[in-house]
Amino acid sequence: MTRRAGSADLPLHGGRVPAWLGQRMTQLGVVITEAIVHHYGRDEFLRRLSHPFWFQSFGSVMGMDWHSSGVTTSVVGALKRGLTPLAGELGLHVCGGRGKQSRLTPGELIAVGARVGFDATALAATSRLIAKVDSAAVQDGFDLYLHSFIVTDDGRWTVVQQGMNGDLRQARRYHWLSEGLTSFIDDPHSAIDGETGGAIVNLADRRAAASRDAQLDLLRTTSPDRIAAEALALEPRAETPVTATDQLTLPHLALPERHEVRAGDVIARRLQGAIAAAAERGPEDFADVLATPGVGARTVRALALVAEVVHGAPCRFSDPARFSFAHGGKDRHPFPVPTRVYDETIRVLKAAVSNARLGRDERLEALARLDRESRRLEAVVEGPSVDDVLRDERSLSHAYGGRSTFGWEPEPADQACAVGSTITGGGPRS
Repeated sequence: MTRRAGSADLPLHGGRVPAWLGQRMTQLGVVITEAIVHHYGRDEFLRRLSHPFWFQSFGSVMGMDWHSSGVTTSVVGALKRGLTPLAGELGLHVCGGRGKQSRLTPGELIAVGARVGFDATALAATSRLIAKVDSAAVQDGFDLYLHSFIVTDDGRWTVVQQGMNGDLRQARRYHWLSEGLTSFIDDPHSAIDGETGGAIVNLADRRAAASRDAQLDLLRTTSPDRIAAEALALEPRAETPVTATDQLTLPHLALPERHEVRAGDVIARRLQGAIAAAAERGPEDFADVLATPGVGARTVRALALVAEVVHGAPCRFSDPARFSFAHGGKDRHPFPVPTRVYDETIRVLKAAVSNARLGRDERLEALARLDRESRRLEAVVEGPSVDDVLRDERSLSHAYGGRSTFGWEPEPADQACAVGSTITGGGPRS
């Protein structure tokens, strides 16, 4: 994954994650983290967190609203709750958070450093400096309200922080990665997520070096009164302002304000590949899961999307809405959270990770095969449309233990609508 990973528009949404979902997000976030660390190591997990497309997909597969700024807060909170008790085992420490928690980050880093031995004073200074860069050196109209510092035992780190613009009803997420970082003021970000809101003053861009030098020289040689007078004398210029696009040429993910998931939000062939792989690999690799009446086959499809979060290449996370088809969303978009499926997913993953700790990798390898099969089949299968999948999920929601912020899904009035699901596999494409 590259350090400069891209940008995204994130609608600013209020509300809280209900406890029944937050607890599941914590469990699933931890076990996905453990699987990534087991397969690829801690440094790779930091790289994943610094990739804005993967980060949004990670939140989506955990049942959070697929497009919302709340993904940042909920993912960071889930990881902090879940990884803190495992810090000694995994060597991963999540510091900071939202609001008042963000200001506690330096102290938390110092406490962790005292236990594991890295230079905590330097990292605490780094934390403060990063917050200053994104609040002062990058003047884009977004006020920081979340700062999270994820650090390993050997002092490598990723920072995820987010600002809001109340007038635009937008949030912007900033990603930093210590790997390859040589300067805090010359293109330090791994990515910036957010809407382009006009002219941006980005003094952290390397092309702003001359401007930074001129400002320092002005401060050294000119009185404050003279500076103020010169500023008042300036008139608007006709030239086109330097925008975020000029300063940060990054891949761009635009997440809409609307809540519903539409067919255009999902790369259909990838979803069809996951459905077909679940149908083909499930009976062979997950026989015990399929023995659970009414849930097993659907759980394997969720596992196919989780497996991609663990093993997928960066280019495969351009449609984070697709990952919400694993466990839905708390506000019923794309469909209510299927709690029975969610719990079964967690159970299977926990068992796989527990066995892997004992040297038995068969179940984790089954997930890897599921991911490989999804990618192979997506080029040759013709499965149900996105709209067909949505219709079936909603009709079967009660049977799956569907739940949202609006409550439990009621039993369908016409039971026939829940019979003959189309999301079973799909045939070869012509």
